[in-house]
Amino acid sequence: MELVSQNRAFGGTHSRYTHSSATVNCDMTFAVFLPPFASQDNPVPVLYWLSGLTCNDENFMQKAGAMKLAAKLGMAIVAPDTSPRGDEVADVDSYDMGKGAGFYVNATQTPYSKHYQMYDYVTKELPELIESEFPVTRERAISGHSMGGHGALVIALRNPQQYVSVSAFSPVANPVDCPWGEKAFSAYLGDNKDDWQAYDASVLLAQQQHYIPMLVEQGRSDQFLTEQLKPEALISAAQKSDTQLTLNMHEGYDHSYFFIASFIDEHLQFHAANLGLI
Repeated sequence: MELVSQNRAFGGTHSRYTHSSATVNCDMTFAVFLPPFASQDNPVPVLYWLSGLTCNDENFMQKAGAMKLAAKLGMAIVAPDTSPRGDEVADVDSYDMGKGAGFYVNATQTPYSKHYQMYDYVTKELPELIESEFPVTRERAISGHSMGGHGALVIALRNPQQYVSVSAFSPVANPVDCPWGEKAFSAYLGDNKDDWQAYDASVLLAQQQHYIPMLVEQGRSDQFLTEQLKPEALISAAQKSDTQLTLNMHEGYDHSYFFIASFIDEHLQFHAANLGLI
């Protein structure tokens, strides 16, 4: 790892690192916040945050206002980039595919398959690196926004033994049936829509009963609500599998980080309770 920058924050430390990733075959950047008193003698649990389209590791750390309460709770936060980067990484001139839009899948189609292995990066390589290099425990929670909310839900539903809880803000709930998902999945995964279902939270949630605690926030004034996000698909899926899901709808809130900052404390407390911190 190479340290990019480091800042003192709320008695803890916010740091950015780059490292050479064997999973995505390029250098990756991530941010980590360590609360006060985190040490090898006092390791802390981790909340992984997955950001949305066009974002990188910096958006959540700088805009969400999460570090103050995380410091008080004794929780580390790790925020990876949203896609591989670099001159050799395949890209298109579009905000909703390519760099900044990895959708947290393992791409199977050329030219994306060489680098876009974000599912394995988030579920395997990154936590292994974090747990080997930082004073953290193996207790993990996961959350995210929009495309990252989709990623967090899919990853937790597919790996419930790795995460004690999952939450999401404005997630792309049913990507097999929305323009963002159809565009990205066809490019990354091919034209066989059966292959897409492994990365759809609503499909996964409907297939069997799940016991991982789930919390979702959605603004009713979100400009992407009807066409892209489709939270009703999550509700229907939870009813089909008889799985407990808390989905809060909020009047007047949109898709921005103002929305995330308004309710991030509730999500941190939700995860802290499941991590045994409160």
